[in-house]
Amino acid sequence: MNVLVVGRGGREHSIVMKLAESARITNLYVAPGNGGMSGQAKIIAIDEMDIEGLVKFAKEAAIDLTIVGPEAPLNAGIANRFHDAGLAVFAPTKEAALLEGSKRFAKEFMEKYDIPTAAYATFTDAKTAKAYIETKGAPIVIKADGLAAGKGVIVAETKEDALQAVDDMLITKNFANAGATIVIEEFLAGKEFSLMAFVHENKVYPMVTARDHKRAYDQDEGPNTGGMGAYAPVPDVTAAHLSFAMENILQKTVEGLIEEERSFTGILYAGLIMTENGPKVIEFNTRFGDPETQVVLPLLKNDLLQVFLEVLTGKDPQLAWEDTTCVGVVLASNGYPGAYNKGRLIPSFNTRSNAFIVHAGTINDGESLVSDGGRVLLVGAKDTALAGASSAVYNVLASANDTSDFFYRKDIGKA
Repeated sequence: MNVLVVGRGGREHSIVMKLAESARITNLYVAPGNGGMSGQAKIIAIDEMDIEGLVKFAKEAAIDLTIVGPEAPLNAGIANRFHDAGLAVFAPTKEAALLEGSKRFAKEFMEKYDIPTAAYATFTDAKTAKAYIETKGAPIVIKADGLAAGKGVIVAETKEDALQAVDDMLITKNFANAGATIVIEEFLAGKEFSLMAFVHENKVYPMVTARDHKRAYDQDEGPNTGGMGAYAPVPDVTAAHLSFAMENILQKTVEGLIEEERSFTGILYAGLIMTENGPKVIEFNTRFGDPETQVVLPLLKNDLLQVFLEVLTGKDPQLAWEDTTCVGVVLASNGYPGAYNKGRLIPSFNTRSNAFIVHAGTINDGESLVSDGGRVLLVGAKDTALAGASSAVYNVLASANDTSDFFYRKDIGKA
């Protein structure tokens, strides 16, 4: 089969790495890809938002299946366009992807279908939003309604921070149209975890759990990022917790989407928090999480292409998982998630047999590989114990010849 992966980040590199193991694939393409993917797939210079260009290529290259990684083309309707062109695609339609594309829609949806989540209110006017914050106090959570590359969420520890976040979104418009509407939520205390699942209509096939670390610095300090590291599975999530999440969150969600005539096919991601009343939804994504994918897919025993094909045809893929732990730590450009420099030489590492490197923001510059994004790459490792996997990752990072242009958290998988 000929397979195309759409996207350029670490999530897509991880998908490519897993698909490259499949004996069923004749040609594996990625568009637009990144500097680290050329060893596993053929790089196609088509932007992920050039949907017509991707459709044209898929026809010309006789692509049998396309897998879409990032959220922006999903919300722009790439799956709809592929369907119209008679092309097989593993991705939700624009209508279903709105579950991630609009936090307001997601909250109203959860309220309608009795899916556990934080209490909330939505606003387009700064004065009204601030009055609401004055009555609720802090801590409190302010979210941009639209897509903001994982950075449109402010967990305000003080009322002053909350009021500033309202100004940043509704007045200064730091998130452009994504912040034209904001959602203000109650703060939920507890440990977060991610639960992803392969979905086709009302069939849900869950993956192992993962825990992502969003804050830029150690001990969960600093600004929110797209994710600085992750590990899987999460030992404090019990079978009872998973059963509750499956029944009361994922299953209710896919059945609600069918009711709304937004039937879902693709990857459903639930960002959850463990409260004293059980798991509640922080957010939904309608694609593989990043960096969770980088630590979940290495634990999958199945042929990933076979999983996609079986899910698409309504068959149970009989997912099987390694009885090991995987840890991944992101190497980011200095300054991220704020302003950062590009074109910095990527360090060289001494990798071990149980370790691997997933590229995200890298490009080829002549004979050299250089940085081209905030999150540059992820170093991952597997081991029978969380501590062993974490230690292996940090040994690889410590072996780097020069990381002065980059930074990484030192505490992923250690607590």
